[in-house]
Amino acid sequence: MSRALFVCLHNAGRSQMAEAFFAELAGGRHEGRSAGTTPGERVHPVVVEAMRRVGLDLAARVPRLLELTDAEWADVVVTMGCGDACPVILGKRYIDWELRDPKGLPLEQVVEIRDDVRRRVEELIRELDAFSRSGP
Repeated sequence: MSRALFVCLHNAGRSQMAEAFFAELAGGRHEGRSAGTTPGERVHPVVVEAMRRVGLDLAARVPRLLELTDAEWADVVVTMGCGDACPVILGKRYIDWELRDPKGLPLEQVVEIRDDVRRRVEELIRELDAFSRSGP
């Protein structure tokens, strides 16, 4: 089992979508968390709506602050626009996904970002599954 941490600035859009897709698609084979370097007050309503359209409800989620213990917990840290604000721990695998921030975008554009996040999460899970099968 691998542990993935999804990090963006406000933990109110991209990282929340990634964590939700990861939990659904990994089916318990891997664990996921998300956090933000400067968490927002709530998940962006347009993100909640975009995810609701694919059967995932983020309405009750609360953005949380990224802590060093989160990065220590993770095997892989996926960053999404937090730049130098994300902690770097030697020995951890880091992946940077360049994704637009959905804040303030119309639903149609957020749906495009959502679908891109899902594709990236699917690929990450395939990689983690392959590593788990061939790992130590």
